Amino acid sequence: MEYYDLIKTRESIRNYDPDKPVSKAVLNRILESGRLAPSAANRQPWTFFIVSSQEKLLEVKECYQKDWFKQAPHILIIVGNKSKSWIRNYDDYNSIETDLAIAMDHMILAAENEGVGTCWIIAYDYIRLAEAIGLKENEIIYCITPLGYPHENFHKQGNKKRKDLEEVVKFI
Repeated sequence: MEYYDLIKTRESIRNYDPDKPVSKAVLNRILESGRLAPSAANRQPWTFFIVSSQEKLLEVKECYQKDWFKQAPHILIIVGNKSKSWIRNYDDYNSIETDLAIAMDHMILAAENEGVGTCWIIAYDYIRLAEAIGLKENEIIYCITPLGYPHENFHKQGNKKRKDLEEVVKFI
């Protein structure tokens, strides 16, 4: 898909076909786009978890209580290690969230390019999810997204509302 069409038409999907898993080849292309994302000082302080087994999906899906979420055949979890990310000297700013956001955005756009639906989620039960994936010391869960093909009865809304360019840009 042409890049500008891709970013104009991508939207969050909340209707997945549970009987249509994403192939490993497609999942790997999506994950590769995250792996190639830039990070501060090229530290790459991330781990990408793909949950696909039925047993682990049941456990992970308990962290977010929406029926549509429970239909997705895969869950992508973005985890970062705060001790491996770059820290700015003068104010101790840790780049972890910036690095993880860039990686997540790359993967969401790659998924859209593959016809795979996503929905960036941060309103989940952090403790339950951390226990489900065995989160380690210094690691943080940044965000999650279901990965799956939209159900055949899903139709994109196409009503992305954004501020006008003049409202968000200042040329100086």
